[in-house]
Amino acid sequence: MTSPLPLISGLADLTGRYDAVLSDVWGVVHNGVAAFPSAVDALVQFRKAGGKVIFITNAPRPSGPLIAMLDRLGVGRESYDAIVSSGDATRVMIGKYSGRAIHHVGPPTEDDALYEGLNVRRAGPEEAEVVVVTDLDTDDDTPEMYRERARLWLARKLPMICANPDRVVEHGDKIIYCGGALGDLYAAMGGMVLMAGKPYRPIYEEAFRLAEVAAGKPLDRSRVLAIGDSVRTDATGAAQFGLDLLFVTGSIHAAELDAFGKPDPQAIADLVAPSGARLAGFLPRLTW
Repeated sequence: MTSPLPLISGLADLTGRYDAVLSDVWGVVHNGVAAFPSAVDALVQFRKAGGKVIFITNAPRPSGPLIAMLDRLGVGRESYDAIVSSGDATRVMIGKYSGRAIHHVGPPTEDDALYEGLNVRRAGPEEAEVVVVTDLDTDDDTPEMYRERARLWLARKLPMICANPDRVVEHGDKIIYCGGALGDLYAAMGGMVLMAGKPYRPIYEEAFRLAEVAAGKPLDRSRVLAIGDSVRTDATGAAQFGLDLLFVTGSIHAAELDAFGKPDPQAIADLVAPSGARLAGFLPRLTW
């Protein structure tokens, strides 16, 4: 990508070009601790102008509990029309193991909603038929800490269902590892890893369907904007689904891009270029 990126001051500069946005959540709308008020306002204003907003997130939980979490963080329901999560898509994968044993990796109770209503039983890796990873067990863990455990999974030829394809995420003022980083480790060791969230097609198809439901009409992909902060998931997913991307630089890529200092548009373009995404512009934080 060699052409200069469009200089925009906020989402308002793009509103007339798009009928809907598929917006990432963590790192764009909140940081895991509190909402970004300017981002929430931008989406509210976009909806007031007639646009539709679908949240598309790699959170490894069904959308119901996520809505409750957004309420707590200050992301008002007036800022979005619907939400689809990696957890929603992952439940379909887990459902194929009905009546069988699964081995869960991640926070022990936080992800209970992922299994609600599914006829699966949690068990140790010696008994399980599949490993389901929501995230690492604690925010302080690193993927390398799981290598010995992964050797046992690999010896038993257990497939891994990774409910959160993100490698890292912004949490307050820290960057922490996510389930996708453990999926990368297992794949590098030779394990089979299955994912349904971003950047994979199933979650985008569902988000696009929800956007059309909200709009009450078919939508042209050229008039649907993806908003995200990750090259690996958001940029790649947008490119593969044929959507323009508004890139939020002030989250997981903030330091390398000097997002809140003097960002170099060419450096941003070069970072995103391998994904193939069409950039509509960039902002350190989403704002109107």
